Amino acid sequence: MENTEIMQKYLLAVLVDNKPGVLTHVAGLISRRAFNIESISAGYTEEPSVTRINIVVSVESENELDQVVNQLAKLIDVIKIVNLSKAPSIERELVMIKIRATKESRADILNIVNIFRAKIVDLSQENVVIELTGQQSKIDAIVEVLSEYEIVEIARTGAIGLSRGPVPVKRM
Repeated sequence: MENTEIMQKYLLAVLVDNKPGVLTHVAGLISRRAFNIESISAGYTEEPSVTRINIVVSVESENELDQVVNQLAKLIDVIKIVNLSKAPSIERELVMIKIRATKESRADILNIVNIFRAKIVDLSQENVVIELTGQQSKIDAIVEVLSEYEIVEIARTGAIGLSRGPVPVKRM
């Protein structure tokens, strides 16, 4: 029998105690269970004792996602886990793209930057660095369009998200 399930991506907001090693424990738990982490980012929250970890995980089924969430919930330093993919939320990613730019190609690159509402954040004789914030599909689209030019380097943050409305993740 052939496995015909498609991998689904979910954005999890994980609130944890702000302690050394917690990010390693969270990432290790997910990877030990052979689930793929598409992106992971961690940062401060409005509470100094709490760190927020945003994880995009690929799983084949909701059952696998439940396994990930249940295992994470068992970690002593985990305060709260919310699946933002299933809640009204806002999701964004940041990308910086360095493009080889000649005098001849700069006008075309500038047009692309304007169409995508991106920004040029650095300019030299040979390169242009572009910054764009948006949904993953928008970032994928600009990368595809700019692939006509020589892409020197790309840095992406991975997805981060916030719940919509007045209720913060810690109260969901």
